[in-house]
Amino acid sequence: MTSAYDFSATAIDGTDRLLADYRGKVLLVVNTATECGFTPQFKGLEAVYQEYVDRGLVVLGFPCDQFGGQNPGDDVETGAFCEKNFGVTFPLFSEIEVNGDGAHPLYKWLKEEKGGLGPSKIKWNFTKFLVDREGNVVERFAPTDTPESIEKKIVALLG
Repeated sequence: MTSAYDFSATAIDGTDRLLADYRGKVLLVVNTATECGFTPQFKGLEAVYQEYVDRGLVVLGFPCDQFGGQNPGDDVETGAFCEKNFGVTFPLFSEIEVNGDGAHPLYKWLKEEKGGLGPSKIKWNFTKFLVDREGNVVERFAPTDTPESIEKKIVALLG
């Protein structure tokens, strides 16, 4: 059986990262963008991360430019933007595609597990997937669902 821990991705600094490194953690996986109406959610994502990182929460941000070209910068620019404007310290990864033939394998799997609009489609930036400590997708949240609005579900998984 596949779990989130079976995937790897390139971190925003260019290093390869095994998601198995997060084994035993609760993951909140989010496709992000720097010039989206939902970009202010970085603040809430960082706040939730800081509040619960010691209890085992890890937020994983995956920049994506597939929705209206709203993540126009390269990885260096994206990382600097997130740190400067929102104090982001949670792990960010290199820009990926989340839809179509070029979708990152992690996102292909996430969509198969929790289809939302159908297994082949992420609607927009800041779609969120909550993954339990065993690496199973528990729930999918719309871009309009703020980090604060799903905090109780995160806390429930943290135990």
